[in-house]
Amino acid sequence: MKPPLLPLILSLALACAGLSGAETRPNIVLIFADDLGWKDVGYQGSDFMETPVIDALAKEGMVFSNGYAAAGNCAPSRACLLSGTYTPRHQVYAVGSTDRGPKTAQRLVPVPNHNGLPPENVTLADALKAAGYATGHFGKWHLAGKDGAKPSEQGFDTTFDSFGEGTLPEGSEGNKTGPPEDPKGVFTLTRKACDFIETNQDRPFFCYLAHHAIHGPQQGRPETLEKFKAKPPGQQHSSALYAACTYDLDASVGMLLDKLKALGLEQNTLLVFTSDNGGTQQSSQEPLRGNKGSYYEGGIREPFIVRWPGVTRPGSTCDTPVINVDLFPTFLAAAGATAPKELDGESLLPLLRQEGPLQRQAVFWHFPGYLDSPVIRGRELDVRTGFRSRPVSVIRKGDWKLHLFLEEWQLDGGRDRLDANHATELYRLSTDPGERTDLSLTEPAKRDELLSDLLAWHQSTHALLPTTPNPAYDPSASTQKGKGKGKGKGKAKGKANANPPPPL
Repeated sequence: MKPPLLPLILSLALACAGLSGAETRPNIVLIFADDLGWKDVGYQGSDFMETPVIDALAKEGMVFSNGYAAAGNCAPSRACLLSGTYTPRHQVYAVGSTDRGPKTAQRLVPVPNHNGLPPENVTLADALKAAGYATGHFGKWHLAGKDGAKPSEQGFDTTFDSFGEGTLPEGSEGNKTGPPEDPKGVFTLTRKACDFIETNQDRPFFCYLAHHAIHGPQQGRPETLEKFKAKPPGQQHSSALYAACTYDLDASVGMLLDKLKALGLEQNTLLVFTSDNGGTQQSSQEPLRGNKGSYYEGGIREPFIVRWPGVTRPGSTCDTPVINVDLFPTFLAAAGATAPKELDGESLLPLLRQEGPLQRQAVFWHFPGYLDSPVIRGRELDVRTGFRSRPVSVIRKGDWKLHLFLEEWQLDGGRDRLDANHATELYRLSTDPGERTDLSLTEPAKRDELLSDLLAWHQSTHALLPTTPNPAYDPSASTQKGKGKGKGKGKAKGKANANPPPPL
């Protein structure tokens, strides 16, 4: 059961937040795309995709060039966003299972996954509702599994989901196409969000619009698909269907922006546009490495735009690393409310107001399991054996990023053998955003500094680590390309296909 809200009711600290009264509290809109990669939008330099509305939004607000999701795929990223906590706190690590991929190539027994965000979590919606906000959720939820709860049980007054062909049961999962004129239901979901905004225009509201696009099966309106079929392919991107789905998502964003403007709410609305994880293997994220499900930059770095008229400077860019767990404390600070619990994120208001840096030094990721289907330019061992990711923890601190691979760490000598066991990879992202040059052996002092910080974070979050050797492990499976069978997934692919089925 969720703890009683009475002791958690938020005190409105308007004076401390720099607000003059409750009537000045901003409306809050979060548009959360599904599987939209960092390079899948025009303002990031895609040579084929077109996103004119999102590009214009970037010019009107602040772009975070180092904006991150807190996990490499859908469910854990959403759990982090809504709980304001990293994966070790809620233990939602993956979609369905952390035991995915060739069993004989797994050296450790993975940490079990929680399927759904446990109902005892106080969510962002709970907190804003207690602060007097109307709360609405529209679209994908993906957190109502056997361990989770539905949106209406997690603080949302209004909830609606659809693929454009009628209302789905609350908390539904899965993905499908919609009618031709409403691909992935983007326009139905946006209209419902606009109705909620209009209904609640006289009070502060929080609108969480979580699209199913551009997750597969991708879909575009017939005229949009024809537009991109007729367009010359780019050197990096060329899929007409992928581009059409993205273009129609972009158009739906325009519908919502138009509604805010028509209602006179534009100037008092804090709006965030971002995505839940990196693009799928159908879309190269170069110069970033990897895709959805991996913890290289292409799997976790996202488009991340904040527009708050009168606060964010139009056309501004911020290079500070930020992560989606920061949105919980940011939205509460903007509302002039205090947090009901300890959060892992930090309010971004100092950055939005250009008043100073954040207090924290680093951001973190933790994935103690296995995901199948290799990514573009993934880790050589993973590509060879059929994985997107093996157990890994990651820290980004300033320009530096360290991957700690938990199989090698636990089974191959740990810290005493770092010079030989390949348990770490270290990259300086300011000069190597593509994570091409591993500096773990040439910069041992920096490696050891980040490793100590990461291990301390493990302790502070009570992060569960896989420790038990897998009795089904066959060493030959890691030396023979494409060998081994995935759990219910058939043969492991030896490399990432140019256009594989979109992974979960």
